[in-house]
Amino acid sequence: MSDDGKNASSQGYFILLGFSNWPQLEVILFVVILVFYLMTLIGNMVIIALSYLDAHLRTPMYFFLSNLSFLDLCYTTSSIPQLLVNLWGPEKTISYEGCMIQLYFVLALGTTECVLLVVMSYDRYVAVCRPLYYNVLMHPHLCYLLAATSWVSGFATSALHSSFTFWVPLCGHRQVNNFFCEVPSLLHLSCVDTHVNELTLMVMSAVFVLIPLILILSSYGAIAWAVLRMQSTTGLQKVFGTCGAHLMVVSLFFIPVMCIYLQPPSENSQNQDKFIALFYTVVTPSLNPLIYTLRNKDVIGAVKRLMGWEWEM
Repeated sequence: MSDDGKNASSQGYFILLGFSNWPQLEVILFVVILVFYLMTLIGNMVIIALSYLDAHLRTPMYFFLSNLSFLDLCYTTSSIPQLLVNLWGPEKTISYEGCMIQLYFVLALGTTECVLLVVMSYDRYVAVCRPLYYNVLMHPHLCYLLAATSWVSGFATSALHSSFTFWVPLCGHRQVNNFFCEVPSLLHLSCVDTHVNELTLMVMSAVFVLIPLILILSSYGAIAWAVLRMQSTTGLQKVFGTCGAHLMVVSLFFIPVMCIYLQPPSENSQNQDKFIALFYTVVTPSLNPLIYTLRNKDVIGAVKRLMGWEWEM
């Protein structure tokens, strides 16, 4: 390449290769991803609207769920519109500034979700294991503080790690072997030793993926023990409904993230990582509203009240 030795920032753009190795798939992927993106927008906006409009849903659980829905809206919008544009036409470029902004927000919102899922598991732990103290422990001020902590920790961590990635010299390489700008893909473009960056990424992933996952599993371990001692079948079903939904969301988010961020970057894993990343950036956010509402009588009741169907049976 004639411009070797120059940083990509001097060229002003990156080329997102995305799924260009499979041109026959691009039209199909465009349609499928567009459908999932619209599902994400509609489903999560419905949850946010219901949590705000219906007084019965103004509880800590739905406050955190509306935060998760807003987070999913932001997360998908940070990368999916760019992907749709690249799938639709021959141009697959993104400006250097746009790539850096996308990198920052994808990392910030992903980290925020890890922390927020821990907060949601704590809320369920208190509701099941400390029901008499629930209103005291999950006071509105504490809920606001926990939500704010999730967002601040995500954006602060991303600022540190993104700035660390920005300084890696790319030496004229502009082809990102992914459909969005993220740390492992950008590290592949470097012409210098990136072991320090890779180690930093793995440490941060351990802190914001493994530790949250351990805390979540600990919460649900305590919940499972409490559920086993329950005599009420109705109570058992209610706990399984709300906690089972949350555990499913946790699995759909954490398993793909661990597959990508808790292993050293390698050439052989890049194509596989693209499809894994596609799952947790496109599919998971669209499924979250369905998982939380499909068998949720509170949400179904809220929809009926808002639509005027409350008395129609």
